[in-house]
Amino acid sequence: MNRFGLTFAVPRGALLDETLDALERIGVDASEVRSNDRRLLFADVGIVTMRPSDVPTYVEAGAADLGIVGKDVLTEQSERQVFELLDLGYGGCSMVLATVAGDPDPAAEALRRLGVMRVATKYPRTAARFLEDTGRQAEIVEVKGSVELAPLTGLVEAIVDLTATGTTLRENGLVVREQIATSTARLIANPVAHKLKATAIDEVVEGLRGA
Repeated sequence: MNRFGLTFAVPRGALLDETLDALERIGVDASEVRSNDRRLLFADVGIVTMRPSDVPTYVEAGAADLGIVGKDVLTEQSERQVFELLDLGYGGCSMVLATVAGDPDPAAEALRRLGVMRVATKYPRTAARFLEDTGRQAEIVEVKGSVELAPLTGLVEAIVDLTATGTTLRENGLVVREQIATSTARLIANPVAHKLKATAIDEVVEGLRGA
């Protein structure tokens, strides 16, 4: 176990390296995590790694005291009972509405004609809220794989997705029409742990804020 006596839920994928950097700056040894791509649980240092979308689930249930996850995941899973403690400032990206380049903007057309457009996304709740709040009717198509494929095959008119540089969108002939929100990595806590382990958690927060 690490010096804080806490278990950290850490997201694999785009945020992993910077998250491990952050933990090492406050004295958590993450070398074993870096050297083992397949192992998920590192109980000796208090780290458990998982898909980003699972981090709030583990923290809410108390399987981890703290977690690090993108704001996009927290927004999509707004029902989760976790405390958001700190914006860590890295992993910056944007949630956007995108369509095929050169086509008339179907989002604007749907609003003008009061029609229903089809939108593919991995973030169905976020997309539905945004479109409803901006007065548009939409059929949300949830996809798990490459969402960029959906408008290219005629499945949908638009997508809502997360992008850091826009390169993947451009390479697939898509263009950003609207920016919905921005996202960075956040530190979250289990509510019970936040009370019972307040001193240790406060130390982590102050360390990460300073780092």
